[in-house]
Amino acid sequence: MATTHDRPAVPAQSAASVIRLLAVRDTPLSLDEVFAAVGDRAAGGTALFVGTVRDHDGGAEVAGLGYSAHPSAEAELRRVAEKVAADFPVRAMAAVHRVGDLSVGDLAVVVAVSCAHRAEAFAACRRLIDDLKHEVPIWKHQQFADGTEEWVGAC
Repeated sequence: MATTHDRPAVPAQSAASVIRLLAVRDTPLSLDEVFAAVGDRAAGGTALFVGTVRDHDGGAEVAGLGYSAHPSAEAELRRVAEKVAADFPVRAMAAVHRVGDLSVGDLAVVVAVSCAHRAEAFAACRRLIDDLKHEVPIWKHQQFADGTEEWVGAC
């Protein structure tokens, strides 16, 4: 039985070569586009995260929401992605975030990472979405069914 030690090493790639798709856009997002972007023959694991607009937040019914991005959002997204690529053995990576008005059920963000092994793919994908939410200047404006609204910091 082969062990981890018996596996041949997969050559490291530069951050520029593993980042296959990064975008902040005002058009609907595609799971197929993101999944296709991270396809890699050396990857045995691909992790994909999809963030959707839910129908409630904090006990209040959400009627809709809008996302706004600072002009530096794509550059910050690239910085976050490059850091993840430097910290994990990533084969391919993609991240897209929607801006503009969205309805309940719409895709707001899709990120995917492929690595040689599943544990690495899960960990890198989690870091990518968590860092995107905390560091990329994209803000959410929620409108609630009762007529109230709120702005949420970096999404």
